[in-house]
Amino acid sequence: MTTFALIGAGPGLGLATARRFGAAGHTVALISRTPENLDRLTAELAHDGVRASGFAADVQDPASLTAALRTAADALGPVEILQYSPVPRADFMKPVLDTRADDLDAPLSFSVKGPVTAVNAVLPGMRALGRGTLLFVNGGSAVRPHPDRAGTSIAFAAESAYARMLHDALAPEDIHAAQLIIPGAIHPDADHSSPDALAGRLYAMHTDRDGFRHYAEPLPD
Repeated sequence: MTTFALIGAGPGLGLATARRFGAAGHTVALISRTPENLDRLTAELAHDGVRASGFAADVQDPASLTAALRTAADALGPVEILQYSPVPRADFMKPVLDTRADDLDAPLSFSVKGPVTAVNAVLPGMRALGRGTLLFVNGGSAVRPHPDRAGTSIAFAAESAYARMLHDALAPEDIHAAQLIIPGAIHPDADHSSPDALAGRLYAMHTDRDGFRHYAEPLPD
């Protein structure tokens, strides 16, 4: 049995994706900062028959994130699929003309150092398996910078570049890196951007292994 590790576990997309991968037979490692949140999510997944455990970590604390992923692999089985989709903080989204150099420290830690830390933690296990999937979830500013959201626009662009390099470098090892762009808000009743629809899309990205960048829906004009 292999593990689906979800960084940024929450009650919307995170829970839906955990259900989808759990239904396919993977154990689920949920990672977020709040133990109480993890307890609620693992209880919901257990009710659905999904074996899941929570591991508290802060994506801006490399030591805690590395420890959480390694503990999860030891407890649940090797991580075959990693999804990096924590929700950025509102204070990352200052206007570009109000943004100073130190305003970028937290966004870059969150969206660049966090993914690099996570990938380095799980990559040895994927190589031992001979396969793996790295899924990155970003908003539309990753590909269309928004002047009112400078921190996330800059950090998401850097995360996109890192993920694209992984896609190219790891393909010969059957480790597939892919990115899902969600241009707008996630709505429970939306055709293409409901949690369940997005979870299905992410699962298909894992199984189909077709290309790097995918869009939940077209970018608005």
